[in-house]
Parts: sequence; C-alpha cells; structure tokens
Amino acid sequence: MARRYAAALAGVVMAGGEAREVQAELSAWESMMQGNPDLLEVFRNPTIPYEQKRGVLAALIARVRVRPTTANFLQVLLRNQRLPDLYEINKRFALELDERSGVVVAQVTTARPVPTSVQESLGDSLSNLTGRRVRLQFAVDDDLIGGVTTRIGSTVYDGSVRTKLQQIKQRMAGEI
Repeated sequence: MARRYAAALAGVVMAGGEAREVQAELSAWESMMQGNPDLLEVFRNPTIPYEQKRGVLAALIARVRVRPTTANFLQVLLRNQRLPDLYEINKRFALELDERSGVVVAQVTTARPVPTSVQESLGDSLSNLTGRRVRLQFAVDDDLIGGVTTRIGSTVYDGSVRTKLQQIKQRMAGEI
C-alpha cells in the first residue's frame, strides 16, 4: 500500500521538479503528527466524521502553508484513510526518490565514530564500487571491536575485527 502512494507521488514530484521540497514538507508533517498523539488519533479514529477530519487537515495546511502538491497528497491520504500511515509512506517515498535519482543507500557501521574525511573517502569508494551515487548512513556498534561493515541493499561487506576473529576461531577449530 505505501509503495503505491509513494510511487504515484514520486512520479508527480519528479515531473514537477519539486521532489526534495515535497519530501521535506511531508517529513515535517510526519514529525508534527508523531509529536502530537491527539492529532494522530483524530485522523486514526473511525468515529470522527470525515468532514471534521477534513476541516482539521484544511486548518493545518493553511497554518503550515505547504506546496499545493503536498496539500493535495495529504488530502488524498485523508480521503483514503491513509493519513495515519504517513510514516511508512514517507519511508517508501524516500526510497522511491533515491531509486529514480540513481542513488543507493549504504548503511555503514563502525566501532567508533568516523571523521568526516574518512566518510567522504568511503563514499567515493562505494560510488566507484556501485557505479551510482551513494548516500551514507552511519551507526556505531562497539561489538565490532574495529573495522567497518557496510550494507547496500541486500549485499553486506564485512571488514569488522569481530568477524575476522570469528573466522580465525572457526579455522582453528577445523570448521572451515
């Protein structure tokens, strides 16, 4: 379900050249809804009439002043009772925009925080490896001991000390 909405919106915003602006507005809208449980409940509650929900949405759109594309999309979500699913739709929308723009996401996990210069170098190396632009997402995991693991889609590049130690242990035990 989220994929259909995301794909449809991506087609519209890519054609209109407003992809990142609409994405930012929807992210802000999502944060507002997640930060206000009462508001989320209004849109989720089936006992509240549609006209009341539409009024609340219209008032919020007027106050926040989003682009017409964003406003229309939010209204479509409300009409189809999908506004509470905005979190999942936004996640899918970001992936759809990346895919259409030729960008891959690399999830990089290191044992310690990585300096900016190393991040840039890693980004360049991964771009050369994949032949695409790469957006890096960093996380820290002390259990790695050292080194780095990188996931791009379903492919994992594991250069962690933890894995190397496990391989040595398996060789010594005769398992490999």
